[in-house]
Amino acid sequence: MPLIQLTPAQRKEHRAAAHHLTPVVMIGSDGLTPAVQKETDAALRSHGLIKIRVLSDDRPAREAMLQTLANELDAAPIQHIGKLLVLWRPMPPKEKKVDEDRMPGPRSVKLIKPTRPGQRPEIRTLKVLGNQRLTTGGNIKRAKKPKLRSIKKRAD
Repeated sequence: MPLIQLTPAQRKEHRAAAHHLTPVVMIGSDGLTPAVQKETDAALRSHGLIKIRVLSDDRPAREAMLQTLANELDAAPIQHIGKLLVLWRPMPPKEKKVDEDRMPGPRSVKLIKPTRPGQRPEIRTLKVLGNQRLTTGGNIKRAKKPKLRSIKKRAD
């Protein structure tokens, strides 16, 4: 038995989510090889819910493959319909890398320009990049770089 037990309602949700998926793993005439198991494990790690196409015509062999994959990879068998097998395994949480050298990203700035009296002001949202600044007139200009001085002048 697989380690993950699903209720019929959960299985139904996963079947519905897998409907539009295309098979990411194909099992050919060699059957369930270690390379196929490794590829299926990688697909489950990255996608969580996958479809597998089996090219064999033997239905009991396909059932055995589904159970073997579910047991070996700690996944839950969702569906076996025709030559398609559907497996699900919860995805591990991804670790977010913090890059201290990262520069600030773009920011959205709301610009309100007054028009004639009695009319609504013009409101625009501008995206200002990290190397840009917003002038008082509402224009975007590149940020000023410090001027480079020669080594000889810095020594004085």
